[in-house]
Formats: sequence, C-alpha cells, structure tokens
Amino acid sequence: MRLLQSLSRGLQTLDYLVEQAKPLRLTDIASYLGVDKSNATHILRTLVACGYATQGTDRRYAASEKMTSSQGSGPTAEAIVATRQQWQPVLKQLTRETGECSHMAVLASSQVWYVDKIDSELPLKVDHPIGSLGPLHCTALGKAFLAFGDAEAEQELKQFTPATLTDHKALATEISKSRDRGYAIDDEEFTSGIRCVAGPVFDEHGVMIAAIGVSGPTVRINDKRFEELGALVEKMCFMRE
Repeated sequence: MRLLQSLSRGLQTLDYLVEQAKPLRLTDIASYLGVDKSNATHILRTLVACGYATQGTDRRYAASEKMTSSQGSGPTAEAIVATRQQWQPVLKQLTRETGECSHMAVLASSQVWYVDKIDSELPLKVDHPIGSLGPLHCTALGKAFLAFGDAEAEQELKQFTPATLTDHKALATEISKSRDRGYAIDDEEFTSGIRCVAGPVFDEHGVMIAAIGVSGPTVRINDKRFEELGALVEKMCFMRE
C-alpha cells in the first residue's frame, strides 16, 4: 500500500519523540526526517495542535502524555494507522458509489484531524487535505464525535457561515437528531455551498475511534440526495460494528 508522505512523516516523528529520553530540538527532528526546518515545523505544529506532542518553554519538543501513558485520552499512532488501513476500502467504496470525496478523521483535543481521504474524480469537488484540522460543532465528522463519542463542543462556537450553529441549545438539539438518524450532517455550516454526512467508527471495545464521511457541493447534493448519502454512510459504519 502506498503510504501518504505527510501522514507517514507525522507518524515517524511520533515514534522518534516517544523513543527519546529527553525533549528534542527542531533541528534534531528535521535531521532525523531528512527534511528542512520549515517542513519539520509544520509537522510538529500539527502534532502539537492535535495533542500528540508538546513544546516546552525551551522550544524543544516531546511526546505528549497521550503517546507515553496508557491513560492518554486519544488514539495512539498505531491505532490510527490500523484504523486507516482497515477502513480505507470503505472510503474507496463510498467514493465509488457516490462519486464524491470521502474522508476519515480522528479526534484531536477539541478538533478533528483529517487522516485519510479518497478524492472524487469530478472537476468540482470538496477537499480537506490530510493533516488539516476542523471544528467539532460545524463539520459532519466533528458532530459525529459529539453524537457518538465522548467529545464536547468548545464553549465558544465560532461562526463560519450564516448556517453555523452558534447556540449550544440548538447544537444539542442537532446532536440528538444525529443519534436518532444514525449519522451527522453539515448543511453548509462550515463552508457555504458544501454539504457533508458522517458516521462513527468504533474499536473492538465499542469506543469511537474515528469518523468517516462524504462531502460534496450543493449543486449535486439536493435534499433527497443528502438523505441518501446519510443512509449509505450509516449502513457502511454500523454494518462493521
């Protein structure tokens, strides 16, 4: 299987940080990866933002408690890789059946972290690059974690479009609807003109470890199609429990 370079380097960095007995300088990590300091900085900032690494006051980097303790609150790098490998065929099937872009994300503190995607072959498509972050309250993948996992929305709900839910009571109502229907939606709430649906991925213990979803432009996804995509994602997620 062809490994995505950005994800591969991120996981290499995590392994290196975990192996070291003391925090490392940026130059040490860049040298280990064989990349320049700019690329290493981007990787490390992403890992820090996702809660997998920390940066001390001396500007050195170390693995976070999430990586070094069994009490960590998020999935380990090994679990992310295993989940990605297990569910990538499902992402491919979703894109093949819908023609739209499919994504996988894991929970990273108070955001979702995109760890895999299958691109649509259509000229007008949605793209959330691997390694990018997204909010919980207005993305379908994020709402899936709020509905089916143990994530909690941030106190301040930032508005991205006129459709973004910025009231906690309204968001709670929508999350309840997500549980009832079996999937979460983003109806132009993060980006105008884009609709998305997403469902949960559970590990062998029944704990939500990731979310998968399908995204596409409103010119192709009308109300009927929106419901069809949601039903398909629900089927794909829960048939593999």
